[in-house]
Amino acid sequence: MAMGRTTGGDFDRSAPLNSFVDTVRRVVTQPTSFFRGLPRQGDFANPLIFALICFVINAFFTGLLELAGVGASRWFARVAEGRNILERLIDFLGNLVFTPILGVIGIFIGAAILQLLTQLIVGANNSGYRATFRVTAYTAVTALVNWVPVIGGLLALYGIYLSVVGIREMHQTTTGKAALVVLIPIGVVVLLGLLVLLVVGIRLLGGR
Repeated sequence: MAMGRTTGGDFDRSAPLNSFVDTVRRVVTQPTSFFRGLPRQGDFANPLIFALICFVINAFFTGLLELAGVGASRWFARVAEGRNILERLIDFLGNLVFTPILGVIGIFIGAAILQLLTQLIVGANNSGYRATFRVTAYTAVTALVNWVPVIGGLLALYGIYLSVVGIREMHQTTTGKAALVVLIPIGVVVLLGLLVLLVVGIRLLGGR
């Protein structure tokens, strides 16, 4: 076995490179066994650092696309016309700083929302917030690819599947209940988005 290589459990920050690669492999290719083997009540540090590395990598490549004049994070593949290299460099540095920060904040908030739904749908015998936090942190693995214009967004949908598997295994519930926990927030966001588009469309039509 290579030094630093993990075969189960959390990402190991004492051997970050080997453990990161191995954890990515296990999350993506063996999600059921990965989440099943995680400690339910471990500390926040290891999964949070794993997610942070994913966000930093995402920010780096997103920033490179900005420097090249392509805004991967802005409506798929917008060409940044009329922007000089200094403005693009500022965007690059901004991505490196703010993307990881916002990503980490999103993990804590997202885990809280999922945990509330877990308590409502799975019941009081769930494994608690720390278990849900682990699911949210490790599904940040999709950040490694969602910087790719168009294709990355589609590949990131795999994160929904990972979340369902993670909730199911970490809270020892059924696939149906886990899917409800994960899909309800997504459904709410989609519904709100449609309502906003409807309101904007009505106002535009009314202004003619």
